[in-house]
Amino acid sequence: MGTAFDLRYGTSPSHPSFPKSASHLINATLEVFADNLGDSDGSARFSPGRTKTELLSGLTVALALVPEAVAFALVAGVHPLVGLYAAFMVGLITAVFGGRTGMIAGATGALAVVMVALVAQHGVEYLFATVVLMGIIQILAGIFHLGKFIRLVPHPVMLGFVNGLAIFIFIAQLTQFQYEAPDGARDWMTGVPLCTMIALVALTMAIIWIMPKITNVLPAPLVGIAVVAGIIIAFGIDVPRVGDLASIEGGLLDFHIPMVPLTLETLRIILSYALILAVIGLIESLLTLNLASEITHETGGASKECIAQGASNLVTGFFGGMGGCAMIGQSMINMKSGGRTRLSGISAALFLLAFILFASSLIEQIPLAALVGVMFMVVIGTFAWRSLTILRRSPLMDTLEIILVTIVTVWHDLAIAVVVGVIVSALAYAWSNATRIHARTETTEDGAKVYRIEGPLFFGSTNGIATFHPQNGPDTVIVDFMESRVVDQSALASKYEAESKNLQLRHLSPDCHELLKRAGQLMVDSGGDPHYGVVVDYEVKTGILRGGH
Repeated sequence: MGTAFDLRYGTSPSHPSFPKSASHLINATLEVFADNLGDSDGSARFSPGRTKTELLSGLTVALALVPEAVAFALVAGVHPLVGLYAAFMVGLITAVFGGRTGMIAGATGALAVVMVALVAQHGVEYLFATVVLMGIIQILAGIFHLGKFIRLVPHPVMLGFVNGLAIFIFIAQLTQFQYEAPDGARDWMTGVPLCTMIALVALTMAIIWIMPKITNVLPAPLVGIAVVAGIIIAFGIDVPRVGDLASIEGGLLDFHIPMVPLTLETLRIILSYALILAVIGLIESLLTLNLASEITHETGGASKECIAQGASNLVTGFFGGMGGCAMIGQSMINMKSGGRTRLSGISAALFLLAFILFASSLIEQIPLAALVGVMFMVVIGTFAWRSLTILRRSPLMDTLEIILVTIVTVWHDLAIAVVVGVIVSALAYAWSNATRIHARTETTEDGAKVYRIEGPLFFGSTNGIATFHPQNGPDTVIVDFMESRVVDQSALASKYEAESKNLQLRHLSPDCHELLKRAGQLMVDSGGDPHYGVVVDYEVKTGILRGGH
């Protein structure tokens, strides 16, 4: 390697005449850059062996990205290079600035199925404008830390998401077992072509399974692709290849401002698509981040990932790309191949660009069977098989959530599946709390009835307490919240307001008191304590719609 020279001084940093302050600055900058390329906890340092593993992992991912990007571009109704450019640009930017090392991003099917309607109705230029707006929305989501709400996704929903996505990846690979008939229709392979395809897929999967038991010098998926491709090329076996999908030859990306009218009508057209794409992209990316964190036992930055995803889409929209998000399948390939740092993602993007510019004719000779075998192994590794063993032992609602989210992910949409899962989980949680509440009653010397509540009191639980009968009770009712709290303002006040009963709340915490106050139910201090201590009773006057004492 030659000596690096400084353009201003004409000397290398190691030269005696080179200023020490500049030398220290360069060394410090390089050290920070190297640390940033490593994993999140700094455990993966860049030895020659680590660098080799990261580069080979990136090469494996790049090879698997080609047919995926081409296929998703065709689904969206755009030129294959639009998908390949998106895979390069989104993959590169998120690899450098993303919230989790080792993750891979690119054009995805979840986004492509939404884009197809936009492209069909308005053209590809509107797609580019939509991707730009999508990126802006995702950046704002990161700035306002909206990514933290991914914590609300329960574990059963996460299992359903993983299983559904694994099934979706499996189904997507089945299209490679089809061929285009003379009339343009897609028919299934039969006879010798089908047997040959299945045999090559099985051979690839066998190599990937056996290789780690022999050596870890090379990533098993890369060896599988290389061996099968070598057999096909050497013996001239006629099987579908990458070039049969489309040519991947192209040039460097050009800066391109989307050619759309800058009007409110344009905004009206692209805004709804941009919102949907932004939500789907962030959900898939953040769930992939959580899954990667579970595999590597390291945490990731949700807000940082949102900003990186947004920036990548914003830039991609100005360079003729279809946008993208994190890809769970490619991320699994990367991590199974040993990729743990940003270098693997960066090298995958750069390898992909090199394929487009210099090696398209070679990459187009790779048999699709080898890539299908790789993706089938990804499916096996991604599917949460343990979820099948715990279905009988887990609570019925958790089992239903796993099955529901899996089905909706496969048949409809990832974002819809996660939202449905969260809603069902929330309803199940509310119902569970509503059935757990109970009250112990007693009567004071002056005839007041006291309810000692155990469990949260909210709209769903008041009807579950059979002892609440305002019409049959005394004029004064005391509710003791020593072992409970008020969740919403509709819990009890409406029951006693109609009966003109005197309702007092005891041991009410300050946050519950503030909630009732904001809801227009004035709390009157009956014990003279201005700080509302826990030993004081507070009388509730319902129906007062003003905010002060």
